[in-house]
Amino acid sequence: MKTLIVVAVALIDPDGRVLLAQRPKGKSMAGLWEFPGGKIDAGERPEQALIRELREELGINTEASCLAPLTFASHSYDDFHLLMPLWVCRKWEGIAQPREGQTLKWVKPERLGDYPMPAADLPLIPVIRDLL
Repeated sequence: MKTLIVVAVALIDPDGRVLLAQRPKGKSMAGLWEFPGGKIDAGERPEQALIRELREELGINTEASCLAPLTFASHSYDDFHLLMPLWVCRKWEGIAQPREGQTLKWVKPERLGDYPMPAADLPLIPVIRDLL
């Protein structure tokens, strides 16, 4: 089984809310909510990929020094295994805007479980709640 490594981030605003993005129609797992991030391109370090994904998907800029590793998820889907390191970011430039057809929502940590998510994202919720 192929292992796919993707990066994700818990963007935390000054009010302690976490940004979720809803997967748009036409993508796998459309309609589910997830933490922003994405695939690592060839030759990229995970932090570089996350910085690039945030710029492409949300139009915000951050630096590697603003990313703090928190935990990771490891989950087997039917046709691949997903390994997803999760960082926390509290400092960025710009206002998060949906640039790839997704819907965005700032969510209080205790409400994260109210949003349907891919199975790989679910174990990340209690870790984020414990942090906040």
